[in-house]
Amino acid sequence: MAQINPLVGDIPGNTELVLRHAEAARVQHHADMVVFPELVLTAYPPEDLLLRPSLDLRIGQALDALCAERLPLYLVVGYPGRCDGKLYNMLAVIKDGVILGTYRKQHLPNYLVFDEKRYFSEGSEALVLDIAGVPMAFTICEDLWESRPMQQAAAAGARLMININGSPYHANKPRERIGILQQRIADGRMPLIYVNQVGGQDELVFDGASVAIDQHGKVQAQACQYAEQLLPVSVQIESGQVNLRPGSVSPWPEGEAELYGALVLGLRDYVNKNGFRGVVLGLSGGIDSALTLALACDALGRERVHAIMMPFEYTAKMSIEDAEEEAQTLGVDFRIIPIGDMYASFMLGLQDEFAGTSPGITEQNLQARCRGVVLMAISNKKGLLVLTTGNKSEMAVGYSTLYGDMAGGFDALKDVAKMQVYALSRYRNQAREWGLAPVIPQRVLERAPSAELAPGQVDEDNLPPYPVLDRILELYIEQDQSADAIVAQGFERSVVEKVVLMVDRNEYKRRQSPLGVRITRRGFGRDRRYPITAGWKPGE
Repeated sequence: MAQINPLVGDIPGNTELVLRHAEAARVQHHADMVVFPELVLTAYPPEDLLLRPSLDLRIGQALDALCAERLPLYLVVGYPGRCDGKLYNMLAVIKDGVILGTYRKQHLPNYLVFDEKRYFSEGSEALVLDIAGVPMAFTICEDLWESRPMQQAAAAGARLMININGSPYHANKPRERIGILQQRIADGRMPLIYVNQVGGQDELVFDGASVAIDQHGKVQAQACQYAEQLLPVSVQIESGQVNLRPGSVSPWPEGEAELYGALVLGLRDYVNKNGFRGVVLGLSGGIDSALTLALACDALGRERVHAIMMPFEYTAKMSIEDAEEEAQTLGVDFRIIPIGDMYASFMLGLQDEFAGTSPGITEQNLQARCRGVVLMAISNKKGLLVLTTGNKSEMAVGYSTLYGDMAGGFDALKDVAKMQVYALSRYRNQAREWGLAPVIPQRVLERAPSAELAPGQVDEDNLPPYPVLDRILELYIEQDQSADAIVAQGFERSVVEKVVLMVDRNEYKRRQSPLGVRITRRGFGRDRRYPITAGWKPGE
């Protein structure tokens, strides 16, 4: 099982990656077959690169390169292929330079983050090949979320199912997959080998977690999460019967450890695959920036992380102290750049325009925008990616400033609700596997959250308590429940309607927000597409 991390669009590089891992499997493990992920030659998801005129030429060259090596083992490789003028999500089985068979994906997902029907046509036929005297079937990802392809393969006499995947992560996804795969094994009464892509791709994280499960539904080999792995699976063939021998079973993290690993991988691959030297972020002394700093150090190493504290007259002394302690504990480059003079210059330039008005939200937002300008200037000068630090709760209700704290290139916490921020911070303080602990001062965990843009300001001046807010947001955003349905669960109507209205009104902000790692079933990105201009009223 070749659980690898390809780069979307890099067809020559991905082809070399396939060949390198195939050779390693042959030499190190004496493998007879190497199975790679779905669409491995383009990586998943290639999106509108599939519409480029040169796609067929490039894929043809890649397949020719694989065949030209004449490797004496079976390669199972995913790619986009065209037949009779139609594009399909396909796989090929190759040995000794010959393509022995091809398969076209039958079930094309078209929900949440998936839009395969935009690009691909559906296949209809099974692929069953005689390999080592055993009929083996081959399918692609979503084909095993439905019963027909497995039943079709069993009817064709298959004794082993091999399934290649580009299956993105959300919380608890690996265990959900196991349940689905066990259902399909019951349908087909045969062992199953499931190989998944690993790595971050824009907002998506592919967690790997490839598995080999026997005909009784027992996991016999299990790859790790969040890392490349070439994992051998021993297939015993006797008198036409196929059994999977017990192999290496890597434990999977659970709870906050699972979520934290996804955030680290998503952040690391976004920075590295896009060629940034490192990252810079504003360190406020609050919980969100503290967690973001820890994630950045764990993803990239402290030498690639720069933290800037930008105090103003409303910044508490403890905020400066806590920010400095966090930076020192993690050993990052840390600077303090006050914004008072910058703010005063802006206000001087705007004094005629603001004449006769009272100070308010405009002046608060101007503080945030001064900080955004500082971080973007450092980004431009030093080639660093600006990490914003807003969480999902804030992004949902618009508790953020356009061109201020939203100014940047990536937001690791974009799909992390506020209460999850606290849970992940407590986990990181206790997680010895990540190194130094604790890295977030206790009073940062205990103090009331505040933007510190006005005297005595705390978040709950403008928002419901975060435990209440987060639950309402989960029901409305991730479960698509109506305001009335949420009220029926015991929430106060005025609070629910206020929150729902804030979510709906701030779609325009979210459209301009940086990308962030998706860890829930419904994030603010590919899988939630609501209009900005709309007359839809909250209610039923």
